[in-house]
Order: sequence, then structure tokens, then C-alpha cells
Amino acid sequence: MTRHPNIVFILMDDMGWKDLGCMGSDFYETPNLDRLAAQGMLFTDAYAACPVCSPTRASILSGKYPARVGVTDWIDHAGGTHPLRGCLIDAPYLKQLPLTEHSLAAALREGNYQTWHIGKWHLGGEPYRPEQHGFDINIGGCHYGHPPAGYFSPWRIPTLEDRKPGEYLPDRLTDEALHLIGRRDPERPFFLNLWYYCVHTPIQAKPEKIEKFRRKARRMGLDRLDPFVEGEYFPTEDKRDLRVRRRILQSDPVYAAMIESVDENIGRLLRRLETENLADDTVVIFTSDNGGLATAEGSPTCNAPLSEGKGWMYEGGTREPLLVRVPGLTVPGSRCEVPVTSPDFYPTLLELAGLPPKPEQHVDGVSFVPLLRGETELPREAIFWHYPHYGNQGGTPGSSVRSGEWKLIEFFEDGRLELYHLRRDPGEAHNLAESESETTVRLHTQLRNWRREVEALLPAVNPHPFTRKEPV
Repeated sequence: MTRHPNIVFILMDDMGWKDLGCMGSDFYETPNLDRLAAQGMLFTDAYAACPVCSPTRASILSGKYPARVGVTDWIDHAGGTHPLRGCLIDAPYLKQLPLTEHSLAAALREGNYQTWHIGKWHLGGEPYRPEQHGFDINIGGCHYGHPPAGYFSPWRIPTLEDRKPGEYLPDRLTDEALHLIGRRDPERPFFLNLWYYCVHTPIQAKPEKIEKFRRKARRMGLDRLDPFVEGEYFPTEDKRDLRVRRRILQSDPVYAAMIESVDENIGRLLRRLETENLADDTVVIFTSDNGGLATAEGSPTCNAPLSEGKGWMYEGGTREPLLVRVPGLTVPGSRCEVPVTSPDFYPTLLELAGLPPKPEQHVDGVSFVPLLRGETELPREAIFWHYPHYGNQGGTPGSSVRSGEWKLIEFFEDGRLELYHLRRDPGEAHNLAESESETTVRLHTQLRNWRREVEALLPAVNPHPFTRKEPV
């Protein structure tokens, strides 16, 4: 690999930890991503910095935890839906990635990289779009968190021109990526930031693929099983009469078809790198921005054995698939169990690009290049999360910390502490906060000290508290 390799960073939206064949799904089909995993390193304990999208995206580009940046919830431009109120009132947060952040793209551009953003942005509209954050080209990135008219053209995305009626959005975004690679400046490396809108709602796919997975569901007997369990009422006023509806198995043919289309498009991209003789000089990273949607809005996937999903402080909300291929560095088919988190991408990619670090910017990120070389630890004690909001999916405000195999969650509504040993209990079924009181106190102190350091904002007490209904 050259000293300054090309970089392809693929970010999915709402793809869960177990939504790939190589991560254990027996219903979804992802042969191209499975092949990528076989060619590089698969991380079993990779995390998004937040259980929802915009904060994680901000952390990737800033190298900082969302609480330090100030973007702690998804950026709402519809108006009227924030702050949510339950026992508490959501903490305030920024609705754009501040221009004071020197983004990963800006740092790479300073290192002579061509910088291209394609797909979802969701970090602010004008004047906070990709062009103002170090990207030479922006195709499809705007303030929207999902295609406002769905995945079939016309999408009504202001930065993506409609061309063919009924065109499928993942196909088009991949076409744009292939076009940029074809007309690149061969004298300079490129950074392709390909952030698909999939698999965010609305869950839409090509009819022939949907039918394929309907047949598969019938063959597996999944169509005869009830995939949902109805749970407690939602904890906020805006959904006072709705119950959490948990999916307990992967069986949705439309969601499976959507994933297959994404996998096919990533296969197209990887093959183009090969035909252009670029594969040996290109770093490829694939991951997601938060956990799979498992408890609301149709609950299209299941993250089991992890608990819950998008919008929750449990593992299903933040643990992600992460595949990394660095030619000449990663051992094909290797696996890494060391926890990494999304602020780590900034220093990692600078190191892989042969560029100097910017420690004053990526203050929360740690380069995981040593792990790619086969080492088994990183120089940090813990990783942190802070989500002082009610999730649209049923989760409640909280903070958490993982240190080694221990994870502690503090829930802000009642101050409840939950402690789990993730290697023995990845599903977070056995709260050890009382029986392991010493560890609980140590991690809780560490979590509170970290919140003070990053000046994390907390939710306010609701003077007119809403009390959720009890399950019947």
C-alpha cells in the first residue's frame, strides 16, 4: 500500500450489529460485505458514540464525543417535536456541526486528498453542509435525515438531481461514487465519504427482492411465527397511548431486500476498485451510525442477543458492525474484540493516511491502527456515552461507560444504576450493580467525572411530569 492510500468510508444508517451474514444473521444476505470481512478485520465490539444518528456523525468528523461537541440528539428540522417531555425534559443541543470543528475531511484535504461526500449528511443545512466542512464535492448531503419522498425517485433531496423516474437511491448514490472514482485526479489520493441513507425508514425495496425474501421466510418457517412482543407504554407525552413493540427475530422481507441491495452496491464499488487497480492502495471501512431499529416505527430488525436497539442506552442501541480492510496491514479473516468507538476514526484515518495527528481536535479519539497490526489493547481506560434525551423508540435519558468487560448505565429519570459484565452477559439481562458494589462506585465516579470534563448538559426536571401508563 502507498504511503498516502485512498480511503473509502462507508457509513450505514440504522444498520444493527447482527444485520450482516458475517455478524451472525441467517436471514439477511450480504455476500459482498462478508467477503470484505474475510479480506480484512472484523470488530466484534465496535460502538457508535450515540444510539441515534446525528451525534455519531458529528463524532466521526470531529474526533470528539457528542457531549463535547454539543450535538447529542438527531437534528430535527421539522419543528415541534423537540424537546420531548416525560418525567424529565430533554436537554438542549446544537442542531448543526459547528464550523469551529476542524473536520476529518478538512484535515485530509490539507494533506492533499480529494474529498468527496455522497449521501446522508444530517449535520445541518446551509451554512453547515459538507462543502463548509472540508469536502470538495457534495452529492446528496443536506439537512434531511431520510429521503423525504422515499427511496424511489423523485426523492426530493435538494442536493441530488432526479434523473430517472423510479430510480432506487442506493443505486444512484453508488453510481455517483463510481463516477467520481472514474474522473479522479490520479496524482492525488481520494477520501470517499459514502454515507448511505439506508436502512433508515421508510423501509422500501425492489419488488423482486421483496418476493425473494418472502419465499425465503416461508422456507425457514418464519412466516408462521409472531416476530413481535408488545411491551410497556412509551415514556413521553407525545406517544402516551403507544406501546413499545419489540421485534424478537429477523424476518422482515422488505428490510432484508433493502440490505441485499446495499450489499450489491457495495460489491459494485469494491469491484470498481479492483478493475481500476486501486484495491491494493485503498483503505475500506464499513460501519453504522447507531443500532438497528427494533422497538418502534415498524421495528424492522432484531439485534438479539443484544438488548433493545436504536434510541436505547443498551448494547443494541450502540454496538455496530465494523469491517476494516487495510491492504498489507490487516490479516485477512482476523477478528478484534477490543472496544473501539466512532471518535477513533479521525486519528486512525490520519495515521493510515500518513498525516500528522491533530490532538487538539480529536481529543476523544484514539487511533486503533495498533489493533489493525494485531496488538490487543489501546491506551485508554474507558469509553463513554451521553444521551440526555428520550428516544423516539422508547429509551429514556442516560449516560453510560464501558471499562474492560464492565458497563455501567445511569438512568436520569430515577438515578437508577445498572451494571453488566458484557463478556458473560452481552444481552444485559443480569444487573450486578448491588452485588458488585465496588465496581459500581468506581465506574459511576468515572462517569460523573467525565461528564464534568466534557461539560455534558443534563435534562431538566419536568414541572408538570408525565407519568407513563403501566402495562396491562
